[in-house]
Amino acid sequence: MATFGAVVVVVLFAGYGIGRLNNSVDRTRSAPAPTQQQATAGAHGHGTTPGAGTGADAGTTPHDDTGAAPHLHNPDGTVTQVAGSGVTSQAVGGLALTASGLTLQPGKVLFPAGRAQPFRFRVTGAAGAPITTYAIVHDKPLHLVVVRRDLTGFQHLHPTMAPDGTWSIDLTLAEPGSYRAIADFTAVVGGQQTPATLGVDLTVAGNYAPVSLPPPVTEATAGGFTVQYAGTPRIGTTQPLLMSVRGPDGKPAALEPYLGAYGHLVVLREGDVGYVHVHPEAGPTGGAVKFWLAAPGPGRYRMFFDFQVAGKVHTAAFTAVVN
Repeated sequence: MATFGAVVVVVLFAGYGIGRLNNSVDRTRSAPAPTQQQATAGAHGHGTTPGAGTGADAGTTPHDDTGAAPHLHNPDGTVTQVAGSGVTSQAVGGLALTASGLTLQPGKVLFPAGRAQPFRFRVTGAAGAPITTYAIVHDKPLHLVVVRRDLTGFQHLHPTMAPDGTWSIDLTLAEPGSYRAIADFTAVVGGQQTPATLGVDLTVAGNYAPVSLPPPVTEATAGGFTVQYAGTPRIGTTQPLLMSVRGPDGKPAALEPYLGAYGHLVVLREGDVGYVHVHPEAGPTGGAVKFWLAAPGPGRYRMFFDFQVAGKVHTAAFTAVVN
């Protein structure tokens, strides 16, 4: 492993907790595995956290990783339940290399175009020691989102960790350009859970041809499925966003749980790759997956909706404009 160097909406939508996929201040236990040591979440409960959102309920509602309550995850690790909470805005995450006393230290950050290469990194604490214990959040100890800075080439990945705290995954970056790798996790430090969303740039050398965002539409295709969303994100107020999926026969698709929910939404902001990862209400509502969102301000965003049918995960992408 090369020497480690020090090295994106939204909120768009409050329904999308910008930045932190999960506070997960749960009871946990360390559980060694052949390739990693993890802390497995127990009874998922969150205490009141000052500054969590703006509603009276913010940060105080028990958190349920099964998706029983829609929620957003904040860059500072707090969790806000959004349905009826009065949430009006949120800050983006994934913009910093260091947060909450944790630092992302990558190995090689230069990648060849179109060829797999291992991406390795560590998360270290304030004293520089690698973190080796993590809480299981939405079925995984760490979620890795990789996207080019023009918001193309989106990947939602799950690396594995070696006993020394080194995370690794074979990563293929198709085209030249600058990419953002965003690690979303809850570390266990000194027996305490510390959520963080850290980001680092990766580079693919070559002739970079940036791609403009597609125009905003409410229907997209993914793996033969047609995905539509309904809802209008607004600034300063929480609004519902519903995603419906139909099969090639035009009938509603039989969605399956994926990572503990019937859908996942990652929203990335144009310009700085500000990051949001949110989870919906439990079970489809009238055949649609329901999120809640509150746009923090005007801008253009790219929304990536992950869903699973017959054991296979598909991703539908949309451009959204908030005025």
